[in-house]
Amino acid sequence: MNTSIALTILIAYFAMLIAISYYTSRGADTQTFFTANRQSPWYLVAFGMIGTSLSGVTFISVPGAVGRIQFSYFQVVLGYLVGYFVIGTVLMPLYYRLNLISIYGYLQKRFGYWAYKTGSAFFLLSRTVGSAVRLYVAAGVLQLAIFNNLGIPFEVSVLITIGLIWVYTFKGGIKTIIVTDTLQTTFLVTAVILTIILVTRELNFSFGEMASAVQNSGYSQIFYWDANDPKNFFKQFFAGAFIAIVMTGLDQDLMQKNLTCKNIGEAQKNMFWFTVTLTIVNFMFLSLGALLYLYAQSRGIAIPEKTDDLYPMLALDHFGFLVGITFLLGITAATYASSDSALTALTTAFCVDFMNIENRPESERSRIKNLVHIGFSLLFYLVIIVFNQVNTKEVITAVFDLAGYTYGPLLGLFAFGIFSKRPVRDNLVPFICIASPFITLFINNNSAEWFGGYKFGFERLMLNGLITFIGLWAVSRKRTLEPVAV
Repeated sequence: MNTSIALTILIAYFAMLIAISYYTSRGADTQTFFTANRQSPWYLVAFGMIGTSLSGVTFISVPGAVGRIQFSYFQVVLGYLVGYFVIGTVLMPLYYRLNLISIYGYLQKRFGYWAYKTGSAFFLLSRTVGSAVRLYVAAGVLQLAIFNNLGIPFEVSVLITIGLIWVYTFKGGIKTIIVTDTLQTTFLVTAVILTIILVTRELNFSFGEMASAVQNSGYSQIFYWDANDPKNFFKQFFAGAFIAIVMTGLDQDLMQKNLTCKNIGEAQKNMFWFTVTLTIVNFMFLSLGALLYLYAQSRGIAIPEKTDDLYPMLALDHFGFLVGITFLLGITAATYASSDSALTALTTAFCVDFMNIENRPESERSRIKNLVHIGFSLLFYLVIIVFNQVNTKEVITAVFDLAGYTYGPLLGLFAFGIFSKRPVRDNLVPFICIASPFITLFINNNSAEWFGGYKFGFERLMLNGLITFIGLWAVSRKRTLEPVAV
């Protein structure tokens, strides 16, 4: 890939985002930034959420991981279907009924001040780390394709990338992102489809031959039943369901988009079509991974030690000009689609949950919002630089490892609030939520010895949530109260 061409693509892409930002942010105030004035068409939200959910992690890590885990990741995706059903039928009606801007406002209504602050704080931690890791993946590819050849070090290129995101999100916020994410999802999905087509042609396969080759490749096994295997179906399926609930339904980033729809009916239509499309797209990524390994084997190309590098290496060095451009557009789209919305959601949660911005005049709201937006941009930068120094395994695994520990307390809080009528001692909630991940880690490290070789995988998220739930029950009172209606 010629550096000048790659740089031109990046500049043109950024110019499109700036143009969209200029158009969508005209007359915008802080209410526009946080809620898009609740006027977003459901179909734009649904399609744009694909790019946010997939991100650069899926774009790079899922195809690369096929060589190690085959199609077992699709068991997790099947679990997503259950999780999204719960979100659409339980959580979203609750959020709309309470007319929330930050979804963690529910915790204040149900439990009290400390539970509210604790829930929002865990989101800020989880999303900051998770989104920074996702951005790290894509930043590494842009470094390889563009910035290395220009002599720009990784630390500077990351700063440039985050700066570009800030420029087109700082005013329009979620209203701008609804539109830009739709454009970026289009590029991302087009990239994977075109790459599959072009690699199929390189291998001289018809569509039917390609499907047969993938099926017979040894990479396409979906279901695993050994109870001690981390890829066991029940582990993966139920983990997928709970991952969807916490990383979408209890996550301000994805829910903020849903809450911009005009009413709950449109938001539920958005969730249904998002679920269908996301399932199909994930299967395409897995199929692409099998094709990449088949291509490398047919050409005698050595598989990189770090499998996250497989797709970028083949796309930029072996597949030719068209695939290189397609890949670069896809990874750039994935970079911005996940990171811009995360930055906006973090700004929203901090402003609403910790700065009480709703009770201030508009001029002060705008000033605080801008300062917080800059602050989280800088925090993103620092986390990426640190992660670049310490990461030693596939990024998708690292992201879900982190999620299992940081999203677990949110799962426990919301589950206890919805399924129990018991009030809790609010001042003890932070201690329970902090202790739960450490107890989970301790059990996880000793599970093989204690449980006959059983090792926790993604299901540590459920364990974490259960421990939080039990802790809340232990500090709850027998007197019941009327729960917030679901």
